[in-house]
Amino acid sequence: MGKFWIGALLCLASFVVFANSIAVMSVDFGGEWIKVGIVSPGVPMEIVLNKESKRKTPAAIAFRNGERLFGEDALNLGVRFPQNTYGYLLPLLGQKANSSVVERYKKQFPYYKIEEDPERGTVVFRHDDDTRFTPEELVAMMLQQCKRDAEISVGQSVSEVVLTVPAYFGQTSRRAMLSAAQLAGLKPLQLINDYMAVAINYGIFRRKDFNDTAQNVIFYDMGATSTAAAVVSYSVGKGRDADPQAAILGVRVDRSLGGLEMQLRLRDYLGKKFNEMKKTPNDVFKNPRALAKLFKEAGRLKNVLSANANHYAQVEGLLDEQDFKLPVTREEFEELCTDLFERAGQPVTEALALAGLTMDSISQVILVGAGTRVPKVQEALTKATGVTLSKNINADEAAAMGAVYKAADLSSGFKVKRFITKDAVLYPIQVVFERKLDTEGTPENPVFKTVKRMLFSKMNPFPQKKVLTFNKNSEDFSFSVNYAELDHLSAADVEALGSLSLSQVELSGIAAALEKHQGPNVEAKGVKAHFNLDESGILQLLGAELSFEKLVTAEEAKKEEEEDLDSTLSKLGSTISKLFSGEEEKPADASAEKAEEAEPSASSSSTTTTPAPAVKSDKNETVTEAPKPKVAIVKEILKVGEEKLDLLDLQGEKFESSKTKLDTLDEADEKRKRHEGALNSLESFILDSRIRLENEEYLAAGSESEREALSAALSKASDWLEDEGFTAETEQLENQLKVLHDSAKDIMRRVKEHQNRPEALAGLDMGLQGSKKFLAMADNQTQNAAEDERVFTENELTTLRKTIKDTEEWKNRKVEEQAAIPLHENPKLTVKAIVEKMNALDREVKYLVNKAKNWRPPKKAKEDKKEDINATESEKIVEEEAAAAEKSEANATKEADEQQPKEEVPVLELDGAVSQEEEPEAAAETEEKKEKGEPSWFTSALIVTTIHILFQLASDYLLP
Repeated sequence: MGKFWIGALLCLASFVVFANSIAVMSVDFGGEWIKVGIVSPGVPMEIVLNKESKRKTPAAIAFRNGERLFGEDALNLGVRFPQNTYGYLLPLLGQKANSSVVERYKKQFPYYKIEEDPERGTVVFRHDDDTRFTPEELVAMMLQQCKRDAEISVGQSVSEVVLTVPAYFGQTSRRAMLSAAQLAGLKPLQLINDYMAVAINYGIFRRKDFNDTAQNVIFYDMGATSTAAAVVSYSVGKGRDADPQAAILGVRVDRSLGGLEMQLRLRDYLGKKFNEMKKTPNDVFKNPRALAKLFKEAGRLKNVLSANANHYAQVEGLLDEQDFKLPVTREEFEELCTDLFERAGQPVTEALALAGLTMDSISQVILVGAGTRVPKVQEALTKATGVTLSKNINADEAAAMGAVYKAADLSSGFKVKRFITKDAVLYPIQVVFERKLDTEGTPENPVFKTVKRMLFSKMNPFPQKKVLTFNKNSEDFSFSVNYAELDHLSAADVEALGSLSLSQVELSGIAAALEKHQGPNVEAKGVKAHFNLDESGILQLLGAELSFEKLVTAEEAKKEEEEDLDSTLSKLGSTISKLFSGEEEKPADASAEKAEEAEPSASSSSTTTTPAPAVKSDKNETVTEAPKPKVAIVKEILKVGEEKLDLLDLQGEKFESSKTKLDTLDEADEKRKRHEGALNSLESFILDSRIRLENEEYLAAGSESEREALSAALSKASDWLEDEGFTAETEQLENQLKVLHDSAKDIMRRVKEHQNRPEALAGLDMGLQGSKKFLAMADNQTQNAAEDERVFTENELTTLRKTIKDTEEWKNRKVEEQAAIPLHENPKLTVKAIVEKMNALDREVKYLVNKAKNWRPPKKAKEDKKEDINATESEKIVEEEAAAAEKSEANATKEADEQQPKEEVPVLELDGAVSQEEEPEAAAETEEKKEKGEPSWFTSALIVTTIHILFQLASDYLLP
């Protein structure tokens, strides 16, 4: 019976499913590692495991013979084919091919062939003569793998994601990351700075520790490619914002300080030592494979020296089959990186300066990132801050967990405790335009003055919307949006930021709007441009308008109000007409109407009205003064043309081309997986079938001719597999497997029948025994009860009795017939037939069980009906008395409610249970039966329902 109960448990587990459930994910995409967070209904926030069951995956992708490899597989291939393996791509997003960041990347990894995109000017990797990859495409492929891992983890589709990005990401880099996510088929809910994600993870588990007094914390994050220090203030807001919140006060990033630079210096040191050994005349730095081996060994050595004072670096067959082994001490490693360690404390000092704070106001300095495990980094940081460093969060997973909490907050499928975040602008943005001077120049030769207006200042909070007003422009004009006031950045950081000019904006339609609304009672209030720095830190120009103030008479204002009222009533009448006619609006139409209402029209207006005051004359007669003119605000929408000056986004035909490229690679992967699966299935079936033919159970289930035919088919398929199978098409492999299945199906079917028959018969016996017990109780109740108190009719009991008898006789007869034939013949007693008998018996018993559960004595039913009538009359009387006393008792009731708050009492209802308060006689009857040891009808029903469940489980498990 062991297999039966295992099958039963599996069937029960299959019912624990979330209907229409939704899951969201986060991706902490770092320079060296990727961590994925997931949250789904009923499952807390957790880190997704990759196929190696590890909690983080190397941010690398490799190509070899038409196959894509990710993570550890990519790194392993990268040692042999470094030019086919791509990693550390994060700094390249949003960079032009001639930028200082790209030049530095070329020096770090000289084996890559990097070209310039002729249209966008961005980086392109030349993989081979026919294939090119952009950083967005490579990142998108890795995000696709993250998506697949997350979907395997929760067993459902996942598309919504929150992505972490480094603090140094500017506008172009953020837009490039969004493009990569969209290429991967993801729906980005938000880009979140990695330090903010860490701040959320720290804050959500310490909500009770915060109050209205600010608590300042520094998060120090040293990753592979950059180091950042962020000053975060935790507090609890007041009024509507009376929730915990984290506000960024200061941020400083060193985008070239990190574990990668240390590893590269150690790589170059090992290469130099190998060349000095003169084991081969060839230079190790000119061999990509040897350089990749040294880079991998340098990473291992760096990690070991963080915990040990010395260690050996060793690489077998480094170059020209020459081995390399060298002892390296921690002091030597620290000497190589002396200038890096001296810079370790600067981000903290500069972040404090931006925040206007000192270390006296900082409660903790918390370490984040793998680079902070280097002892010399901690030593330099302790010296710079003068405090003991804290390690009270998970340095690897804090950002991923904070980002997935944000994803759950933004998703419509979850409700989380509110935690307010206020990020800060690291790169200030300004608007620059030309203003014509009226006092200088001539109409033929006007003089213009350059005007600069700060849009988002340094450390301004975001997300935030701003409106910029241009007061003195009567003609179409343009303005530019630029980075500005970058004095707090180093020259290298400003250069790495790329173009400081973000966009050029052309506003047109101004002269036409002025002409349309000209008049003595109209005054232009200037052009208003609406900007939004959204949650992802991306600047958007939402639109522009020309605003007017217009004086209107009372009659004109009244006419406008009447027109608005008529329009509203017309819409209301149309809606009511549709409701009564039974018509329903389609969701798409409703959403379109909503969007239409939200979108401003080409010309919109609002009127400010003031009622006319009434005064008394000398003759005590009331005289109404003439109504004053009213002010109407009129807005004329302008045409906006925006041109990106920093970098062209991956969109339009470029985006579609990249999407097609990724889809083609996905199809190739699926085709390869299908081929590998068919090949493995064929090999496994041949091997397993040969082993089975030596088993007594299979030998007995097949005739000699069947065994010989199957053996010949296996030999033929095996020979074909050795000669042609490994180069055959997938369809050929699947056809060969189908032929073998057809040859073996009769034997396999008999074996399965012989294996499952004993368990099926045991289940049928259990059902027969339970049915007999139920029939005995039903007979006893029918014989001892009065005629009007009998639950079942004689015909119903006779039918059940006959079904039990027929089933038992059928079982005994079939068992004898089956025992009389050899095992290699088709069975007389099949599992399917047994299950059909079980279901037939189950239907009869279940019908009587349901009748017993719902049956009530006729006398009791009459009493209940009478009680219901009396209760109705009583309720009417009580309602009349309550209505009469309601007015006089209102104040007293209100005071009582305020003094004694109400409590909600949870009610638990069980189907089939008897309430003692509502059914006293039935409850007494049940208690009496309990004292006598007799089962109640509910207990009997429960017993037989259990039998019914067993029947169903047996059917699900035993049927082939």
